[in-house]
Amino acid sequence: MTPLLDALIEPFRHAFMLRAMGVGAFVCAVCAALSPFVVLKRWSLVGDAVSHAVLPGIIGAYLVGLPMALGAVATGTGSVLAAGAIDRRARVKPDAALGIAFTGFTAVGLILLSKVPSDIHFMHVIFGNLLGVETEDLVQAVAVGCAVLAGLVVFGRDLVLVCFDPAQARIVGLRPDRLEMLLLLLVAMTAVAALQAVGVVLALAAMIIPGCTGLLAAKRFGRVVAVSVGAATLSAVIGTLASFWLDGATGPCIVLAQAALFGLAAALRARRGRSRPA
Repeated sequence: MTPLLDALIEPFRHAFMLRAMGVGAFVCAVCAALSPFVVLKRWSLVGDAVSHAVLPGIIGAYLVGLPMALGAVATGTGSVLAAGAIDRRARVKPDAALGIAFTGFTAVGLILLSKVPSDIHFMHVIFGNLLGVETEDLVQAVAVGCAVLAGLVVFGRDLVLVCFDPAQARIVGLRPDRLEMLLLLLVAMTAVAALQAVGVVLALAAMIIPGCTGLLAAKRFGRVVAVSVGAATLSAVIGTLASFWLDGATGPCIVLAQAALFGLAAALRARRGRSRPA
């Protein structure tokens, strides 16, 4: 066997690498299924806000001896509900309501972080550890991820209409405000699904880049989602392998792979546009 071929297949000889590729592909696929909705609603920064809002839940769950993911779900969804309440009852724009709610939760988390002595590096939990993900974290990620996918299957058509035309959705009898709240909850749950497996930072990229790639490569929404999920899954595998060969951080390598696929889609889109007759 040649040295080059041996180096190429070396990652597949390690169980932790196969596990990391599987977990990364699943979590990225869940994020990517939600990504076109997030991009169309122009909520690219909502995931960033949610990632900080889960911090007090993580610390609170640790203090009472509960799974950290459970605490993250509680404060992640709680911050979303608080933002919705502020939006309905105060004369501020939705993005301002989100900012008020999420920064308030973040402030509570930072206070707890400075007061709680612990051997656990909470920021490490937030950024994830894909190569060392434990079985408990894997089960939590799969359970929450499956719940998100189920929500998209059940309410997907309604969410698509709300993203494209909220006025038409209201005419046909839907409640755009409730559906938008549901979408926010799904974003929060997706951030939690990735929390201890791959980290929220990777989840943020996976909720933005694949959707943009899908919107560049396809026109029908179903195909957009398919391209988004396919690109995210492929980038998870490529990025994990690249991190092994380059001895680099896994999450950033996956994000770079997603960015490279987006660049390829953008280049192909531009080339098709130039090739069309005037």
